[in-house]
Amino acid sequence: MASVLRLYNAALIRRPVLAQSATAAVLFGAGDVIAQQVIERQGKNHDFMRTARLTFYGGAFFGPALTKWYQLLNRIKFSSPTKAVVYRVWLDQAVLTPVVVGFFFGTMSIMEGKGISGAKERISTAYAPTLIRNWGVFIPTQIINFAIVPHHLRFVVVSVVSLFWSKFEFIESPFILIIAF
Repeated sequence: MASVLRLYNAALIRRPVLAQSATAAVLFGAGDVIAQQVIERQGKNHDFMRTARLTFYGGAFFGPALTKWYQLLNRIKFSSPTKAVVYRVWLDQAVLTPVVVGFFFGTMSIMEGKGISGAKERISTAYAPTLIRNWGVFIPTQIINFAIVPHHLRFVVVSVVSLFWSKFEFIESPFILIIAF
């Protein structure tokens, strides 16, 4: 097991976009399987297309975008470690997160065949409650993440927290299922 973790850590450093995109694809897919089987109790009625959409979204959109975002945040220099944490959390949660939440709902609606009107409807009903719940979980997570986690592991921390947050989000509001960021 230790050798697998060493290989994964090396991949995160050498090929961050590829490694983190694969991580996002696996965790988005696993999160949906958990949601459908444990929370929704779908059993044999598992919606494999939904799992495929979420896996694709995680690997093709979320993974590459967040990898580049974290690389950008890491390149910005601040006068003190405290200012670095405060500004990185603020940039992450005030600039990126609102865009990512809207993009997620819009993209998923389009991939589900609901078109632009379905995307607008989903965004209008789900956006604000999801964003507020996200801040409740991810502002504290990102404070810890930016303060003590090595930069190449920050995406992994957010992805793992997202796996569990998505289950909380579903339980809180069964009409809003999101794998968060």
